[in-house]
Amino acid sequence: MANDRVKFLDTTLRDGEQSAGIGMTVDEKLEIAMQLQKLRVDIIEAGFAASSPGDFRAVNNIAREVRGPVIASLARAHPNDVDQAWEAVKVAESPRIHVFLSSSEIQVLHQLRKNREEVMEMAVSMVERAKKHCSDVEFSPMDATRTDPEYLYQMLEAVIRAGATTINIADTVGYAIPSSFAQLLRDIQEKVAGVEKVTLSVHCHNDLGLAVSNSLAAVEAGARQVEGCINGIGERAGNASLEEIIMALDTRKDLFKVDIGIDTTQIYPTSRLVSRITGMAVQANKAVVGENAFRHASGIHQDGVLKDRSTYEVMQPERVGVPGNSLVLGKLSGRAGLQSRLEALGYMLSREEITNVFESFKMLADKKREVTDRDLEILMDEEKRESTEPISYTLEQVHFSSGDHDIPTATIRLIGPTGEVFTDASTGNGPVDAVCKAIDRVIGCTSKLTGFNVQSVDEGLDSVGTVTIRIENAGRTFSGRGASTDIIVASAKAYLSAVNRMLGADEEANLPAVGSTPD
Repeated sequence: MANDRVKFLDTTLRDGEQSAGIGMTVDEKLEIAMQLQKLRVDIIEAGFAASSPGDFRAVNNIAREVRGPVIASLARAHPNDVDQAWEAVKVAESPRIHVFLSSSEIQVLHQLRKNREEVMEMAVSMVERAKKHCSDVEFSPMDATRTDPEYLYQMLEAVIRAGATTINIADTVGYAIPSSFAQLLRDIQEKVAGVEKVTLSVHCHNDLGLAVSNSLAAVEAGARQVEGCINGIGERAGNASLEEIIMALDTRKDLFKVDIGIDTTQIYPTSRLVSRITGMAVQANKAVVGENAFRHASGIHQDGVLKDRSTYEVMQPERVGVPGNSLVLGKLSGRAGLQSRLEALGYMLSREEITNVFESFKMLADKKREVTDRDLEILMDEEKRESTEPISYTLEQVHFSSGDHDIPTATIRLIGPTGEVFTDASTGNGPVDAVCKAIDRVIGCTSKLTGFNVQSVDEGLDSVGTVTIRIENAGRTFSGRGASTDIIVASAKAYLSAVNRMLGADEEANLPAVGSTPD
């Protein structure tokens, strides 16, 4: 196979956000997009512009601010979706409209409730409509791997004639097996007229744990665009893990013989950012970015690595941006030492920002003997979150008492939107429950707690803990994050963060909806 280029479309901000319980703010999506720019992905699928006013703003902001990657918006095969997608991305340096439509018999009959001819006409007319707006148009036959091959070939030929520049073969329900998926790609290249003029792409889901394997088999079979998400997040069991595909192609250049334009040293920072913002922890043994990915416990392995790292490591941690030995800071560290370490971690701050962060750093250093790089990442994440989140109430003080024979009780003090101070208390079935109920009493709202996740930043009893909380209110889900050396305080911060997001969404409730459901 000739030595050529594979492009990467990152859909963390669209398909990744469809993971159950994830809800990112407009600013958080832009932050991830800016990091994806550093990673040098080729295309960022910034969202589904027609789905809501918030998603439209997020896509539009990314299209306006991010330079380098192509910026795409997903659109159903519906006129309003296509038009809204264009309105959102037209300010981009390189815009793309991505039209999708079900093609498998089971989805055409049971979801669209149309016949094959009607679906074919929808596909062609909406690609033609998108092409009038934008020269770069991608088309995805949804559930392609369960579609009758002859009908799939006809649909692909028709949308290519209509102006599609990328055709994306979607394994929407993770049904494919690598060998048969590769054969499908070869058959498409052999039997679809005009396919040589467009980019052949794949989008694989992980329901059977084969998303990465299917994607790599597709590259071997000739696909030159791969879609996926950072950390493999996404609907149900997730999407193909983009970082795993990238490193497989990078590490096994001898086999795949393709080029990639990715800055692999940005993989680990991107993974950490996505994990912190989404609240979805990366499993310790996750390939490439897991905490144990470059740790060696076996004595035989340790002996080999000490003699030559290549004995048990097929890639070096520095290659994916895993930090090396770090300078450990403490309460006696000065402003210059903190600034130097933050710059080494990629945070470039102004004098005023350093002053604010230094105060928070000293407070943390008083509670911990050593402040590690991971602590600094969480500290910076907290500073960023507090400066960008919609803030209605701020937490001033938390007090709680509990024990195996006591009734858990919490007292909280909040500062309201206009500066007034509120204090209230509540009991609960545990200290976290009591804190959440006390916050509800102050604000006068009730929410159902649907998710509670605690992560330790590093080892040790004085470790900073991060808490992600998800709440549900009136059928809507909101998430919040908080960090502290005290898990109950971190929980109070996380719950209040989620409530503030809910209150911010309530302010937008009367805005007109963008888009409409197709017939």
